Amino acid sequence: MVTIRARLALAAGASARWASRVTGRGAGAMIGGLVAMTLDRSILGQLGARRRTVIVTGTNGKSTTTRMTAAALGTLGPVATNAEGANMDAGLVAALAADRDAALAALEVDEMHVPHVCDVVQPSVIVLLNLSRDQLDRVGEINVIERTLRAGLARHPDAVIVANCDDVLMASATYDSPNVVWVAAGGAWTNDSVSCPRSGEVIVRERGHWYSTGADFKRPSPHWWFDPHEGGNLYGPDGLALPLRLALPGAVNRGNAAQAVAAAVALGADPAKAVAAVSAVDEVAGRYRTVRIGVHDARILLAKNPAGWQEALSMVDTRAAGVVISVNGQVADGEDLSWLWDVRFEHLAEHRPRVVAAGERGTDLAVRLCYAGIEHTLVHDTLAAIASCPPGQVEVVANYTAFLQLHRKLARHG
Repeated sequence: MVTIRARLALAAGASARWASRVTGRGAGAMIGGLVAMTLDRSILGQLGARRRTVIVTGTNGKSTTTRMTAAALGTLGPVATNAEGANMDAGLVAALAADRDAALAALEVDEMHVPHVCDVVQPSVIVLLNLSRDQLDRVGEINVIERTLRAGLARHPDAVIVANCDDVLMASATYDSPNVVWVAAGGAWTNDSVSCPRSGEVIVRERGHWYSTGADFKRPSPHWWFDPHEGGNLYGPDGLALPLRLALPGAVNRGNAAQAVAAAVALGADPAKAVAAVSAVDEVAGRYRTVRIGVHDARILLAKNPAGWQEALSMVDTRAAGVVISVNGQVADGEDLSWLWDVRFEHLAEHRPRVVAAGERGTDLAVRLCYAGIEHTLVHDTLAAIASCPPGQVEVVANYTAFLQLHRKLARHG
């Protein structure tokens, strides 16, 4: 039960959320949570008490994995979750307040907020996906984040840590924890972990394995893994083998699904039911969905940093009538776009689809595409860029605020 003060705070937050929605300012999750937190600073802890909670964090894949985890936990009962991706304290308050009777929760949490959120919520399971460069102007150096996560996890030895053993930095954050479920979730982006976070020496990679040359630190043996070469099965403890056929594309989502299933099973879910639930997830807050826009079927993908762009570009169907790449440089994106030069856009040159550079920073992108040897046009407005493509399927890859702007325009145009 929450206190009388907390009830009043939640009522005020609900009013603020309603006002935000009816005035068209937004969904209202953040403002509702902020108002409630201002009136009662203990509100997050009160709302999180007596729930079995899974916290999901990482640079990329948080929203997708949280959506999958919520689906898998849904086989056990009602689940409170921040489905729209508001992953800082105010968003967590809003998500938990929206479903106060749910005994289970699946919460996406910004990696910088995980230690103090864990201290308040006391999660049963913590899912660690990956760490790579992202908004250095806000987040800072990733080795600092790794050490902060490591210290935070040390305060919660009873929590089950579901960690990606293919990601060097997340493996380091988890390595000393006593209760770890290791998942081979993949780690195609290695540019941010060429050196050992524990010794500073070289990380050597050989045939899917990695180890440090300067410390007793190496890739742990996974408890869960996906094998695409043996019928596409997900393998788990005690000889478990289940076919995994996802509605979402890409190898990265198979890794996300494996961690989501492992987290749900750690809380008592039946593995077969958990796999079926994650396999049915076909859209995550507008990501991956296909929208009919005039004579085009536009599939919309989100990418926010070099590692995410590499994964998103690997999902692009290069046989499409066009590929629109939309880039903004607002505060929420990170205003420094030097990371464009770390993304291997040259992959598109090998297939030569029709490419359109778009977004507020479309000119910066166009320069990068020139150096990648990719023929392209420049149309700053994303909807106009889609319209400039030949009729048929169009693949749209957008960074954070460009993605949000596109969805708002689509909503206004019906």
